[in-house]
Amino acid sequence: QVQLAESGGGLVQAGGSLRLSCVASGAQFFNSYTMGWFRQPPGKEREFVAAISWGSTSTYYADSVKGRFTISRDNAKNTVYLQMESLKPEDSAVYYCAADQISTDRTMGGNSPGALDAWGQGTLVTVSS
Repeated sequence: QVQLAESGGGLVQAGGSLRLSCVASGAQFFNSYTMGWFRQPPGKEREFVAAISWGSTSTYYADSVKGRFTISRDNAKNTVYLQMESLKPEDSAVYYCAADQISTDRTMGGNSPGALDAWGQGTLVTVSS
């Protein structure tokens, strides 16, 4: 069973940048998984951020991050990244990595959390104004 571990969160000023990483282990075929990022702001529900297809041929973003965030993956390193630019205080949240073999990049965000194959433990991003 695939296990995910996020890193790269921290405190950044508004307008700054961060890059999150998510390393997968235990997956025989990492490149068979659609990978995604979700976030959960304080006191709010978890929301979809971005997803990438297994071959990196397709990506999909929430409107709130489109043009500022970039998702990418390196299948040789079993790693997916989220490059975040022009950060805003409203981007503050715990960011979670997710993996699923059935979802596509466009459908991943529409699934209930329990329907996805694996989740990481999350990494906290705090954007100060």
